[in-house]
Amino acid sequence: MANDPALIVSPGSARGDLRSRLLVLALAPLQPVLKHIVQKLAMQSPEILERLGQHCASVFVIDPVDLPFALVLHPEKSDPILRACLRGNLPDHDARIAGGLLHLVRLIDSQEDGDAMFFSRELTISGDTEAVVTLRNALDDVEGSVASRVADLFGAPGQAALSLLRRAGGWPSRQGEHA
Repeated sequence: MANDPALIVSPGSARGDLRSRLLVLALAPLQPVLKHIVQKLAMQSPEILERLGQHCASVFVIDPVDLPFALVLHPEKSDPILRACLRGNLPDHDARIAGGLLHLVRLIDSQEDGDAMFFSRELTISGDTEAVVTLRNALDDVEGSVASRVADLFGAPGQAALSLLRRAGGWPSRQGEHA
């Protein structure tokens, strides 16, 4: 992880200021948490990766624009990767999905229509739209809420955090879900 190019900040670069250096340090403990999330989800719901087909080789940037970093997802079947990156140091990617954090969480937590969110400009999509649609369909086909599954990985604190996000975003959980 120390040599992860997404975490390297060169002295003298535009990203080399104190704020960026502190953000890199703040992101470091998040990396194993994100790895745990994506690997557990892949183990619990391998059908997600199966449904992605050729797009398992795609690299997606998930950009919560109200946070100071973005997430990079490479859903490779043998070793899926999810990591946080400085927005100014993103790797080459096939597709980018951007929106406010609450909109992105709502997308994987509720039966929100991703097309409606796109056309209302709550989300912006760039790059390979076929890959994005395939990812969205794979997540939609999961029984229940992906957000609830992630929250469940962290027990009561995770469920409480999801409940707070739901209240802040003003959306109900999927039918039969907790948190």
